[in-house]
Amino acid sequence: MDSGQLMRGVLEQCVLALIEQGETYGYDILSKLSRAGFDQVMEGTLYPVLTRLNKKKLIACRMVKSPYGPMRKLYSITDAGVEELRQFREIYKGFSTSAAQILFGEEDT
Repeated sequence: MDSGQLMRGVLEQCVLALIEQGETYGYDILSKLSRAGFDQVMEGTLYPVLTRLNKKKLIACRMVKSPYGPMRKLYSITDAGVEELRQFREIYKGFSTSAAQILFGEEDT
C-alpha cells in the first residue's frame, strides 16, 4: 500500500504542530519530520505546504539574516493556526481511536 495518501492527509497539521513548538525555518522542520519517521518528505513537498499554510493565515513568515549565508524565512503559528490545530487534534483523536478499534481490536481507553 502507498502510505503517501495517508501522509498527505496529516502532513499540513504535523507541520503546523512543529511550528507551534516555536518559531522555526524550513530545514529544521524537514529535520524534525525526518526524525519522526516522515523521511520521505522533501523540500519539494514541504515548501508548498508552508505556502498553503501561509495563504490560509495559519502561519506567519518573516525574513531574517542567517549567520550562514542568505536570508532565511522563519515561520510562526498564528492564533488562527492554533485554533485550526486544536480542532484537528480533537477530530483526529476521535478518528484514530475509532480506526484502532476496528483495525486492531483496541478498546477505547
